[in-house]
Amino acid sequence: MPANLTAQYLKAEEEYRRATSVEDELEWLQVMLAEIPKHKGTDKLQADIKAKISKAKKELLAEKRAGKKTRGVRIPRQGAGTAVIIGGPNAGKSMLLKRFTRANPEVAPYPFTTHVPMPGMMSWQDVFVQLVDTPPITEDYMESYVQGLVRGAELVLLMVDLGSDSGVEQCQEVLDRFSSGKTRLGKTSFLDEEDIGVSYTRTFVVPNKIDLPEAAERLDLFHDLCPLDFPEHVVSAEHGTGLEPLRDAIYGAMDVVRVYSKLPSAKEPDLQRPFTLRRGCTVLDMAGQVHKDFIDDLKFARVWGSAVHDGTVVKGDYVVRDKDIVELHV
Repeated sequence: MPANLTAQYLKAEEEYRRATSVEDELEWLQVMLAEIPKHKGTDKLQADIKAKISKAKKELLAEKRAGKKTRGVRIPRQGAGTAVIIGGPNAGKSMLLKRFTRANPEVAPYPFTTHVPMPGMMSWQDVFVQLVDTPPITEDYMESYVQGLVRGAELVLLMVDLGSDSGVEQCQEVLDRFSSGKTRLGKTSFLDEEDIGVSYTRTFVVPNKIDLPEAAERLDLFHDLCPLDFPEHVVSAEHGTGLEPLRDAIYGAMDVVRVYSKLPSAKEPDLQRPFTLRRGCTVLDMAGQVHKDFIDDLKFARVWGSAVHDGTVVKGDYVVRDKDIVELHV
């Protein structure tokens, strides 16, 4: 029997997949349980959710008793979304962060220069995407918090070192690390239907240092030894090759629309600071970003955009499009 999951359930499931704390996980698991259709086709999924709720409550209680968090590093989300940069030693992660943002990580020709995660904001037209550089991953070691960062991100950038004969092997070690855990790399982001504890995060492969001698041959070898079904963007982070197409792809992977606000008393909208909402969100979702009270107080909105006539009056369930101008009335 098909589950016939509702839009409200799927939204809660996506929030659960990106949760970076036990509190967030518990909150969205409870919403999932409340929203899931109750019939035989969802019996197993309901049981899985209840088990996850029980586990989250126990973990939260253990945190309170211990007086500290059991989870690792938590980086506040900013911008239109988050892309986490991962890879083996000396793959060029910090250089990519430095090229795309104003962050100033240590960049050196030797490995293990990154010891803690470092965020930076990448610009794309009039919005920003958060990039997070992470410590290198090897066969023997991966910081425990990296899985949480990957799980909570919209995108993973898996970097491959084309400047070394060991680059392909190092990349395979990273892949093995994730394939053996509950947080995995995927062509798209989703929860495993058979085990909602297993989460896949959308991944781009970024072979780096294509400008170096023998890099093209190493790229061919990588394709032969590590055939992956992920989108690939070949770059030279140091010299800028391929970075602008990658920038566009990173923003596209956030799957958001930009919405500009206009005060009822103003003649012109604020075109400097757009709100970013996930594609498919509504005027009511935007109202909640402006102020939580607007969700209950919103009477109507006027919209200027590609799908309506200028100043069209709409209700809260109107689905916003990219570059819509919205005037909220409460």
